[in-house]
Formats: sequence, structure tokens, C-alpha cells
Amino acid sequence: MIPKIDLQAQINPTYFAFINALADSGFSGDIEHTYASRLAVATDNSVYQSLPQAVVFPRTTQDLSTMLTLACADDYHSIKFAPRGGGTGTNGQSLNDNIVVDLSRHLNQLLDINAEQRQVRVQTGMVKDRLNQLVAPHQLFFSPDLSTSNRATLGGMINTDASGQGSLVYGKTSDHVLGMTAVLVDGTIIKTGPLRGEALDAKLAEDSREAELYRCVYHSVNDNQEEIAKRFPKLNRFLTGYDLKHVYDKASHTLDLTRILCGSEGSLAFITEALLDLTPIPTYRTLVNVKYDSFQSALRNAPLMVEAKALSVETVDSKVLGLAREDIVWHSVSHLIEDVPGKVMDGLNMVEYADQDAEAQQEKVAALCSQLDQLIAKGEAGVIGYQVCDDLASLNKIYGMRKKAVGLLGNTKGRKKPIAFVEDTAVPPENLADYIVEFRALLDQHRLQYGMFGHVDAGVLHVRPALDMTDPEQEVMLRKISDQVNALTLKYGGLMWGEHGKGYRSEYSPAFFGERLFTELRRIKSSFDPFNRLNPGKICTPLDSLDQLVSVDATKRGFFDRQIPVNVRESYTQPMDCNGNGLCFDFDVNSPMCPSMKLTADRRHSPKGRAGLVREWLRQLSAQGFDPMAEEAAIMSRSASVKGLVERVKYSWQKQRGEYDFSHEVKEAMDGCLACKACSSQCPIKVDVPTFRARFLQLYHQRYQRPPQDYLVSWVESYTPWMAKAPGLVNPIMNNKWVKATTRSLLGMVDMPQVSNPSLNTLLANSAATSFNMAMLESLTDQQKAKTLLIVQDPFTSFYDANVVFDLVQVATKLGFNPVVLPFKPNGKPAHVKGFLRRFAGMAADSAQFLNKLARLNIPLVGVDPSLVLCYRDEYRKVLGEARGDFNVLLPQEWLLQQLEQLPEQAPTGEPWYLFAHCTEKTALPTTHQDWGRIFRHLGANLEAIAVGCCGMAGTYGHERHHAEGSKQLYAMSWATPMSELPAERRMATGFSCRSQVKRIEGQNIKHPVQALLALLDKA
Repeated sequence: MIPKIDLQAQINPTYFAFINALADSGFSGDIEHTYASRLAVATDNSVYQSLPQAVVFPRTTQDLSTMLTLACADDYHSIKFAPRGGGTGTNGQSLNDNIVVDLSRHLNQLLDINAEQRQVRVQTGMVKDRLNQLVAPHQLFFSPDLSTSNRATLGGMINTDASGQGSLVYGKTSDHVLGMTAVLVDGTIIKTGPLRGEALDAKLAEDSREAELYRCVYHSVNDNQEEIAKRFPKLNRFLTGYDLKHVYDKASHTLDLTRILCGSEGSLAFITEALLDLTPIPTYRTLVNVKYDSFQSALRNAPLMVEAKALSVETVDSKVLGLAREDIVWHSVSHLIEDVPGKVMDGLNMVEYADQDAEAQQEKVAALCSQLDQLIAKGEAGVIGYQVCDDLASLNKIYGMRKKAVGLLGNTKGRKKPIAFVEDTAVPPENLADYIVEFRALLDQHRLQYGMFGHVDAGVLHVRPALDMTDPEQEVMLRKISDQVNALTLKYGGLMWGEHGKGYRSEYSPAFFGERLFTELRRIKSSFDPFNRLNPGKICTPLDSLDQLVSVDATKRGFFDRQIPVNVRESYTQPMDCNGNGLCFDFDVNSPMCPSMKLTADRRHSPKGRAGLVREWLRQLSAQGFDPMAEEAAIMSRSASVKGLVERVKYSWQKQRGEYDFSHEVKEAMDGCLACKACSSQCPIKVDVPTFRARFLQLYHQRYQRPPQDYLVSWVESYTPWMAKAPGLVNPIMNNKWVKATTRSLLGMVDMPQVSNPSLNTLLANSAATSFNMAMLESLTDQQKAKTLLIVQDPFTSFYDANVVFDLVQVATKLGFNPVVLPFKPNGKPAHVKGFLRRFAGMAADSAQFLNKLARLNIPLVGVDPSLVLCYRDEYRKVLGEARGDFNVLLPQEWLLQQLEQLPEQAPTGEPWYLFAHCTEKTALPTTHQDWGRIFRHLGANLEAIAVGCCGMAGTYGHERHHAEGSKQLYAMSWATPMSELPAERRMATGFSCRSQVKRIEGQNIKHPVQALLALLDKA
């Protein structure tokens, strides 16, 4: 039964008829029109929000031709479209309220590579870093760089003519596009490339749709040579839309439509394939990090770096440096950008040199260092120090920090958030320092906070003033500042859009182009898209059209957010603060964030997608007069009431009848979350999906009945200890095929693990480690306490992988400690994951009280499983606040590091051990790999950290019937290969869920690092 669609979700009848006709037309891609699907592409990395009528995901170029040909029918003339790639635009380039055409899901393949000619043909939905990953074995790369390169698509780069670091040497995207396949608005497929001499004349004389385009562009450019030369600024960056300057070369009589499509923001055609020019990877790369006493000093000193033949000069100010210091990323670069003793580093220039010749590289670096030494000695130019870095891994870490700066600027406290709208201005580099003085004065006049960074070699500055877009007055200020910055960049001979395209800033185009050239732009638009159907309102409109350009004043996310009460917004900061930077779209399967996005290629199943859905859900609740805060308080203060039961029965009946409730779409997106918590530390904004997911589930299930498996999972810490008492009886029962079938069909659970046999109690039957006695512990002397270790049990390791706890006891004993295994206390994590927050709060309060009592003994507490241990630090703090107390449960490596000085250090020998760290652990504790490495090296063994993403188990996710297949697919993405290549006896995993997944899929046990250490201690 098709559910009723409420007013929010209604689709224009013409569009609804069109997508139904498209489904019957031979279109082989995906068509989505649920409210959640549309909402997922209603925002990008800008302040704007525009809900489309539908989203389509073509699989082939022919799909696009089929769609656009169908749209030519009389009934569908009003249908309009806009292309979308990675959705990382900062100015709403891909946003519209018509049909969004997303090329990233399917059109993302490498089609051909010619390494000898340094050329590659690709589909434009491919992510830029993915391309470089594929061509790296040929010692080649696609050189235009940008901060979002791990999720931005090549199509998006082409449509905005993207460029970034190193553009003075490597140029812009358009400098590397040799040709393309494009689909015109009438479904015609064209291939572009340079046409010269007689070939061009022949094309101009043809009677064809394609020839019309050539004739229009040719006359627009040839007839306005002087005006083009005068109007186009002398900048490395490009005035997007359309490139009249480079499309035609009069001397050789060569015209290339490729250049007119680059930077056109999808307003002329859909680009599905591109022939790209590649660049040899430099053999030698060196980065000189120059430190300054102020950002102004860094800016004014930048020309010296450019003159010193640098490949690129990147700069960041004290605001960005400060944010980086507070982020997980700083750990990876702090030793590469050390503070200067007695000095305050308020500015940084990152100067890169690259060359194929070692001697030439050394000469350039040495010359710059000599100049810097002189400046430091004289106390000039504000230079206070520098560091040279020439290993590739370290360079990548520094640039990783620089790239993350875009997102870090959004992670500021309070309602005012740095936002993108004047963030990519470009002026001639020699004017940059003076320009910034006025720019800063302008922002200071409005009493705004801001951070600055950019490409000073190209005169491009990234500035994001902090505004509260839920405040209508601040939205007015955005317009005022936008106009003022536009005037300021004109004054200094620059561009308002030096790098990120126009989008909603298209209204400023006439001022930059002038009336004559802007008319030519409109003429070209008329030739390609006479009825303004492709990304309407962006760049320009057709000559005869009365349609308006899009405006800076377009509807913004803040308009919708302000409809949510302030107290709700301030409570749900994780989803509300998401700025759409899209780092969670990272294509790399070895990156921990976000496994469900990697699995589905569905934006709804990403932290950004889920945050957007929850924001809209909160808005709709508010519109219905529902107070989520009051309901949460009621739930937390009492058990489920009769009224609550009646509500669940009522709404579940409505759900069965097919009545529409947007919360079902939110629930679908939440169900796909693995609760790995990588987003809570990897996302620059710290969008913690598991936290707001648990709150959503709690409220959702006040209306709708829970599935049985939720109860099974949430009570696991209650029944598992009893099961573990009789493994000889329990395991055969659980392994019975009828019990398995019943568990699968009634409870939705598969591949349930076996409890440990022998149990932990049996393993420790003759050990003093089980003799917990509080009075005895309190009576210990300080010296005795210093040699005691309290082991905190978790339900999974103790009862399903007991050997790990037993071996930790043995390790502690060998190190001269008296280990005591504490009585099991439920942690509550499983209940939290399923949204039983009241139950979780009770468990947390009980455990915290017990652990705080133990903490006062000053005896170290150690727990084995990272997910459960880190729950004490994160979820406990959020639910209990100050009542949590100050107890600290350490992970094994944290405790072992404290013991290293007492152990004789040995030289590492032999084959290495291989560590697969738990996702939650390695993202929340970025030193995890290094810490285990130090411990192993100290005991005479080498350790290699294996870069993998999620194993796919994530607690009980992999055991749930409807996730079982996806769980195995996630394992295959990054774990399967190293598991097949590395020796089984040398592999280790810190997470119980990871070890459980390996056992399920490989049929092999995998060690915890503690177990490998025990073997090393036995040999010592």
C-alpha cells in the first residue's frame, strides 16, 4: 500500500508523472522521491537549502540522453534539472527545487588509461582522490588539488573549474581537461575537443545541433576579443561562467567547447565522461613550515616564498591553528609544527617544493632556508622559526590538517558558526596583504569572529565570518557583508569567486563581466539551453528569458532551523551544528568514517544525511506542537505508562494502515548506522550520530512498537552471565538448527556467538584474581595498592571470549601485579545503542557509583573491550553529567605504557605482529597504534598497524538478519584482503566484535594484543 504523502512531501504532479514515465522509458538508473532522499540533497556545504522534486542516479550516458529526450515531450516542458557530484559546493551550485541528477553513485569508473601519453578517460562521478589512487602505480596524478579531494567528484571540479594548492604550477581543472562527453538538454550526446583550421570551418558550416553551438560560441568570442582581454582579470584563478578567454585561439584558428563547459556549473550540459591530462608525480617533495609572530607577517612575507620558486605557499592564521590544536588531527602534526620556545606562533606559511631532480630540489630549499635564517637573526619580517619536512607521510599529515581546516572552522562553540559565503576571494598576490587589512577592518566593523587561511601564492583567501543563521538580523548582515566584499574585491582588481564557483552569487556576474560580455554569456546559454532548464538561475539566463538569477538572499538552512525552539536546538547540537562539509562521504574503504555510507552510496546513510533528517524531524515535531524535551524528561523520570502503551498501539495501527509519518524515513536511516562513533571524532564538527540516534529511537518507540531483537540486545548484559555458567548446556542448544531457525525468524538474529567454554570462572578457578573483597582492598598499604590491578569486566569479552581476560590476568601476574577481576556490572552500552536511555541511565549510575568507590582506592582500573571502556568516558559523561564522578577505566595499552620502565628493553627482532584496531578506539584515541607499537618494540617485537575501515560487525549489527549481508560486504571492502595475505597466527584485533567477525567469516580465531604480549613475556 502506498503511504499517504503529507503536505511537506508532496511532489508537483507534472514531476510525479515525469518520474513515473522515466521509470517506464528504459532508464536503468535509480529514481528516488521519498522526502528523506530529496532532503539529503537539499543542502551542500553552503548556507542554503532547496528541496528538489526528485533525485535520479543515471548509470550510463544513455540514461541521461533518455531522460532529457523524454523531457522534450510537450507535457514535460516545465521540468528542470541540475547535476550533482560530491555535494561539497560552498555556494549552492547543485541546489535547486526541480530534479537533482546525481552522477556520483554509478557514473564513477575509470574507463581507460594511457600512461605513455599521460592521459586517462573517466566517468565524472569518480572522486578525485580515487582517481589518483588508481593512476599512482603509473607514477602519475591528476594535479588540480582541493581540500575536499577525498569526496569531491571530477564532474564537480570540472563544473566549477576547481583549483587549489599548487595552481601556479599545476593550473586549474580546465587546464587538464582535453575533451569530454556531454549530454545537451534535448538529449543530444556530443564529444568535445579542440577543432582546428579546416576541421573547425567544416564544423561551423554543418547543419546540426552541435554546429549551432560552435557558431554561437565562435561569434561571441571572435567578435569581442578586445573586451574579453580588458574584462578578464590577470589572475591565476578563473572567472567562472563562461571561459570566453580560452575557448578560442585566433592565431591557430582553434576552438574547443571543452573550455566553455569547464566552469559552467551544469548550466549548459551534463558532463558524463572526461579525457584528462595527468602529471608525473614529483620524485622529491619538501615542505618548509615557516612560523610567524602574526598572520599579517605571514601574508606580507609570502611573496618571498613565491620568488624562491616554490610550488605552492599555503597559509593559516592563529584561529585555524588553535582549532587544529583542539582536534584529533593535531596529534599527527604537532611534532612537525612545533612551538618556538618563548614565542607565540600566530601565523604559518607552508611552502612546498617539488622536483624530479634531487640537486635542483636541494638548491631551492637551501636558498629559502638561508634567507629565513637571515630574517630570524635580524628579527625581521616576523619570522620566528621554521621546520623542514621531506618525507611523504609527514607531508600528507600536514596537508591533511590544512584540508581539515575548512571543517574545523565550523566547529566553534556557541550559536555563531563560521560560514561560507565570501570564502574564496582572489586578488593579485601583490595586493593581498593590503586587501586583507581592509577585509579585516570590514569584518571588525561588524564585530565578527573569523578564521583565515588560503593560497597566498595565488592571492586566494578563505575567510568564514561567524554568524548565527537562525537570527533573521544576522541573515540581513550576510547580505550586507556580501555586497561590501564584492565591492572590495573589485577595488583591488580581484574576484569574489576565486575558487569555489558562483552558485547563489551569480547575481554579481553582470558587474564583473560588464553588460556587453554578460549579454554574450546569455547568448551562449540560449544556444545550449534556450528554455533555462539546466541549473536555472546559475551563471546567467537565456537572452529571451524573463527568469531571474538566483540570489544571495535565497532560502537558507537557518530559515528552517529557526522554526525549532531554541532549547531544542541547544540540546540537539550534534545534528544542528552539521555544516555539510561532507567529510563523511570519504570514498576510502580504509577510512573508518562512515561505513554505512560506503556500503550504500546513499547520502541518507551518512552523518550529514542523518543530521539533516533529524533537523527536519525536530522541525516537524515543533510544528505539530510536540515538545521532545518534555517527552524525554517524562521518559527518564518514570517507567513506561499505560498511556505510552496505548500510544504505541494507536500509532503502530496507523503505520500498518500505511499512514505517512516522516519519522519512519528517519528511522530507516538510523537503522543503517553501525554506532561505531567514528563520526564523533573524525568529523570536523563532531557530528555524533550514535548519541542523537539513541535519543531519536527512544522517542520513536514511544509511538511505535519495538522489534523483539531490540529487547534481546538491550538485556544481553542481564542474561549472558547466566548463560556463561553452563556453556556445555547452552552452546548445544543455541547451535541446534531448530533454535537457530527460530532465533532467525522470530528475533531476527543470525550467527549468534557461542559462550566461552571453559568459562572465565572455570579458567580462574584456582586463581586469587577472583577473590574480590572491598574491605581487603581498602586495607591494603600504598605499596600493595601500587602492585594491584583491578580488571573491569565487560559482557562480551568475559562471557564470549574469556581467554582474553584470563590472559590479561596472566600478563599482570608476570609483571609482578596482583590482578583482581571485579564482579561483573552491566555497562549499558547495548541498551544505549538501541535507545533504551532510561535503562542505560540506571545502569550507568549503578556502575559509576561502584567504579567511583574503587577509584578512591588509587588502584588502576583496566577494561579490555574498547567500545565498552570508551562508553564510560563518553556516554556516561553525557547521561550522568557531574554525577558520573572522576573514575577512569584504562585500556590495556594505556596501563601497559605505565609499566614499560620496569621492563628490560629488548631490540625488536623477527616477523612483525599485525594490529587491526577497533574503529571506536583508533578514532577516539589517535595514539592507539603508536602506543601498542611502543609496547611491542620494548618487548622485542615489531608491530605493523593495518589501515582498515569497519569490519562490519559493530556490536550486534552483524548478527541482525536484515544487516547480515551488508556486514559481510563491509568486511570484504577492507578486512578480507589483509586477512588473506597475513599469517593467521600473527594477526591481532583489539575489539571483541572484530574478533567475532573474523571468526564468523574466516573460521579462525584472532588474538587480542594482550595474548601476543603474554607469548612475548613467556620468552623473555
